[in-house]
Amino acid sequence: MTNKPYSNTRATLAIAKASFRSILRSPSAVVFSLAFPLIFIIVFANIGGSAVTVDVGVDKKCDTLNPVFGILKNVKVINLIKDQSAGDMAKNLSKGKIDAIIDIQKNNGRPPYSLHIQYTKASEQKDGILRSLLNSIFYQLNSQGNKTPQPVADIQETTIKGRQYKYIDFLLPGMLGFSLLSSGVFGTAFVFLSLRLTLVIKRFFATPVKKYSIVLGEALARLVFSWIGALFIILVGHFIFGFTLIHGVTTVINMLILSAIGLIVFMGFGFIISGVAKNESAVPPLSNIITLPQFLLSGTFFATTAFPSWLQWLSNVLPLTYLNTAMRNVAFEGAGLGDVTHQLLILGIWFFVVYAVAVKTFRWE
Repeated sequence: MTNKPYSNTRATLAIAKASFRSILRSPSAVVFSLAFPLIFIIVFANIGGSAVTVDVGVDKKCDTLNPVFGILKNVKVINLIKDQSAGDMAKNLSKGKIDAIIDIQKNNGRPPYSLHIQYTKASEQKDGILRSLLNSIFYQLNSQGNKTPQPVADIQETTIKGRQYKYIDFLLPGMLGFSLLSSGVFGTAFVFLSLRLTLVIKRFFATPVKKYSIVLGEALARLVFSWIGALFIILVGHFIFGFTLIHGVTTVINMLILSAIGLIVFMGFGFIISGVAKNESAVPPLSNIITLPQFLLSGTFFATTAFPSWLQWLSNVLPLTYLNTAMRNVAFEGAGLGDVTHQLLILGIWFFVVYAVAVKTFRWE
């Protein structure tokens, strides 16, 4: 009887299989990867989001020194967008990512100002809010110091057609990011710390198993589990809540590829924590330091445009921000992976930074 030559590939797959079974038996893995995202989707999709913000693009030719614009700047519900080109504003208006575009011009006669505003059928609920706010502003201006109110501006309204950008289209990619970040950080940190403390890794070293097989086997198991969870969340979102998959199966495949990239980056944080933590009780606080800011500041539950500028700067540093943005662009706008190269580049930079630190901090024994 001839013995089969030792295969490190078979060893890797065996470790992956065992690790996958372990993940399925872990209540916390199922809760963080499937239950929590679904609960958030059901709750937020039915209440339509927590805070209302009307995103209004400001035309490049708009007179921003008039009293109408001055009042609009101070209305907290309105988020004025001035840093986009005219083409980008028009495109975002048609997709419902901007709720309206305003252009205010000074007149030589009466009324002193002319307001042209473009609405979109892709964001009809926000249109009603903005109209109500504008009526209130004009009433306030018309009534100031006048017994007989005089109109301060004539209003010209147009409405363009557009594809409705539903809250589920914003929420679901954020929930996928939430699931991947939780699985990558908490799952990896707990598993490798436990393997080290229980001397399982030390026993592995008594066998021909290579070190990379242990890491690769765990990564494969977590990747397959995350793909199953991501596919389940996407299909539930699409068929029950109307989540937009603009190119169908192609969009799903692109989202799964992005999920894999995001998970690999987030696993690096888990390796760092497993190397730094002295015991299992140290894992949750260290993991929360990494995950909580990203849950709150990366556009998971609400748009980062609602944040003050200094907080938006912080949001634009976090890797989950770029994963969420790439997911939304692929799902709703029909972007391919070649169209989200900026987001992939930032995730790539995070990959090298995180794993450079992980190599320095990770311990096998």
